[in-house]
Amino acid sequence: MPNSARMTRRICHVLLSIIVSSGVAMAADTLPLPDTISPQAKTVIEFLQSSGLKQLNGPAPDDRAGWKTLHDAQEKALEGPNKAVLDQLGATLRGGIIDSVPVLDIRPKGWADDGRLIVYIHGGGFTLFSAHSMAGLGALVAQAAGMRVISIDYTNPPAVQWDTVQAQISAVLTTIVAQGTPMSRVALFGDSAGGNLVIRAVLNMRDKGQDMPAAVLLFSPWADLSNSGDTAITLHEADPTLSYDGLLANSALAYAGSLDLKDPRVSPLYGDFSKGFPSTLIQEGTRTILLSTSVRTYRALKAAKVDAAIDLYEGMWHLFQGAPAPEAASALASAGDFLRSRMK
Repeated sequence: MPNSARMTRRICHVLLSIIVSSGVAMAADTLPLPDTISPQAKTVIEFLQSSGLKQLNGPAPDDRAGWKTLHDAQEKALEGPNKAVLDQLGATLRGGIIDSVPVLDIRPKGWADDGRLIVYIHGGGFTLFSAHSMAGLGALVAQAAGMRVISIDYTNPPAVQWDTVQAQISAVLTTIVAQGTPMSRVALFGDSAGGNLVIRAVLNMRDKGQDMPAAVLLFSPWADLSNSGDTAITLHEADPTLSYDGLLANSALAYAGSLDLKDPRVSPLYGDFSKGFPSTLIQEGTRTILLSTSVRTYRALKAAKVDAAIDLYEGMWHLFQGAPAPEAASALASAGDFLRSRMK
């Protein structure tokens, strides 16, 4: 328990440093928490509710300088805490280049190469974060599965838009196969906006006649950029971190450019899954505006007769899997079991 409490405080300090570096005012309004979640989870949510994180506003969609400033500030804020998490896990990182695209090779402690590989596409609303600042979450999944992770460090919009980002991801995946790792030994993992990119990458591969990965793992995939769905309304106040207005809305436009936000090229929830899709696990919490997006993605997969499951966690927020709480540990264990079972 003392170690868990220290980790909870560390994560709260990380979030606070991001907020301060972004110039966000602290908010006082809170909503009551259920008694059905762990004390550790309550501690994190109470901090998030009072932090003002969901009031974070993004620059205008085409303000490259403004987005770079915000991106760089958050990268700087996460350097030390991210290293602490990686050190605690005993993970090792190696930078590299695959077909001109930067990648990060994440290897869990005690890793033994059996040919299986997880390709990670990180989130951050497309506009924020990098393979380096999200390496902690990548390492947690690597450890849970006991597999090596290659994290794609794609170029953040609005420096480029959807077509370039997707081309970079496609180039990495194609080269991985060309270098000798078949897709039958590969899983794709994505969180939030990264989940969107994972779904789109698989559909692109399928439509080109390429082999698809053995499995897809999605943490709270932002698969519909249009802010549709029941919980976009009903959980607007309850969600402690996400608000569509401002940051997410402008991030969506920065990525999509001139495309309609329901265009399946940028909102893959509206894509065609009937021609095949890999076995998929979606993990989501019940206290996030993206809950409906995850449910709708699951329903679209099931309607297409895809081997899909949705793993829901009571009272959890967006990307809770990185928190020091028993719910997170359970989710990561489930994710690891899923990946191992589909990548034999």
